[in-house]
Amino acid sequence: MIRFENVSVTYDGAAEPALRDVDFTVPEGELVLLAGPSGVGKSTLLGAVSGLVPHFTGGTLRGRVTVAGRDTRTHKPRELADVVGTVGQDPLSHFVTDTVEEELAYGMESLGLPPEVMRRRVEETLDLLGLAALRDRPLATLSGGQQQRVAIGSVLTPHPRVLVLDEPTSALDPAAAEEVLAVLLRLVHDLGTTVLLAEHRLERVLQYADQVALLPAPGAAPVLGAPADVMAASPVFPPVVALGRLADWSPLPLTVRDARRRAGDLRERLEGREPLSNIHRPSAPTTLAPPARRRFRRPPPIPPAPAPPGEARSLAVRRAGVQALRHVDLTVVPGETVALMGRNGAGKSTLLGAFVGLVEPSAGTVRAGGLVPYRTPPRELVRRVGLVPQEPRDLLYADTVAAECTAADRDARAAPGTCRALVSELLPGIADDAHPRDLSEGQRLTLALAVVLAARPPLLLLDEPTRGLDYAAKARLVAVLRGLASAGHAIVLATHDVELAAELAHRVVLLAEGEVIADGPTAEVVVSSPSFAPQVTKILAPQKWLTVTQVWEALR
Repeated sequence: MIRFENVSVTYDGAAEPALRDVDFTVPEGELVLLAGPSGVGKSTLLGAVSGLVPHFTGGTLRGRVTVAGRDTRTHKPRELADVVGTVGQDPLSHFVTDTVEEELAYGMESLGLPPEVMRRRVEETLDLLGLAALRDRPLATLSGGQQQRVAIGSVLTPHPRVLVLDEPTSALDPAAAEEVLAVLLRLVHDLGTTVLLAEHRLERVLQYADQVALLPAPGAAPVLGAPADVMAASPVFPPVVALGRLADWSPLPLTVRDARRRAGDLRERLEGREPLSNIHRPSAPTTLAPPARRRFRRPPPIPPAPAPPGEARSLAVRRAGVQALRHVDLTVVPGETVALMGRNGAGKSTLLGAFVGLVEPSAGTVRAGGLVPYRTPPRELVRRVGLVPQEPRDLLYADTVAAECTAADRDARAAPGTCRALVSELLPGIADDAHPRDLSEGQRLTLALAVVLAARPPLLLLDEPTRGLDYAAKARLVAVLRGLASAGHAIVLATHDVELAAELAHRVVLLAEGEVIADGPTAEVVVSSPSFAPQVTKILAPQKWLTVTQVWEALR
């Protein structure tokens, strides 16, 4: 169905090809997972299938890519639209209408399908993706995860023979991700649809893949094979594979179920041992008792306790007629990392927005370092709180990475080179003269994070910080955030990445319909939740292990 014949892609002005010597075939009716570190060319490879490369991106494509017999070099994307459906990393860039139902119908209208067929397919897709309650909602009012589901639905309704998806589950909560993947699997098995899917969160997708196409390094030829064979030598792999490597299991397990069947001996070795937490929970600030009174002398006054970096009390927010938050109480102390979790639309991004003054409470109070965010001038607020949003491009406006970093250092009054050093630490290899729009989603997020971190704000907020990051980049991010927490910064993460929460968070706060439904230590909250438990927890239950690192520490 998809054939790559000695394909190389070189962008204008680039010293090296983004893709080199790609030569493999994706058979009809298979789900092929495209894996590899950030920046190795996965999005470029997907763009070559849909015709976006080189017709819209520019550059030079050598070799030949055919989809259902059509050469993508001679067929523009609109001439492939009846065969190929594409979902990119940024759903907003794909939307052309105003509401959910209109967006689902647009692709079919472009192909001239009969109205009765369009109506039936829209209803089926609304049900398949859990969007029925949102059918009349304006797209701009949806959460990032809800927008992602609409984007996926908009390419499903025309019933293409090939689906090309770039990080389709990155903005979805665990339950929604499983629903989307179940839909894709049904299309593959029942309708013979061919799916080529790039994803960094391999723990979500690996078990569904018929084959894995691994791009091991920039410019390296891909390796195509069975998932277990490719994972045995892959530089990127999910926790279930990492645990299998640690326990020397062969063949490597790809699912929690397979790993649980082999984990009996490992559980026996771990019996009686307690997980060594790699997260040291900070203590809340306390007020010292005054010294004993001396006769005829007034005791010295007790200094007031400093305001916490972030505090919300009975916070309620109403946005676009929707009650986004209800009676939320949350206090974050210095050195603490809190993970906000919950399904898409639960209110996580709204809560972060309240801390930086993007939304005004309809009831209750919110403060950042004692300041009321929506009443504080941005120049003053930036020294108290920084937000890395879901869409990193909202923070980036310069023409080069170097210019972004120079501006960030100047605005933060930081030493020259501070921002650039953070970029190099988080994701090495980003060139100074690269334009931010030409970076991958993960690279743009890294740059935006470095821009915010240059000011080293006492309260750091991150909205889905691991979108587009591979496991190595995520590990570097965890190391940076741990260092900031150790230095006294308070960190709040809105995330669907359960593995990130297990590695990093002292505390997990679960939101549902704008309300806090659970708030406690990470081990207690995630272990009791089937949806938000990490893979290691599921494999080794009832023992309460969270990460492969904890298991490794206990066994060595």
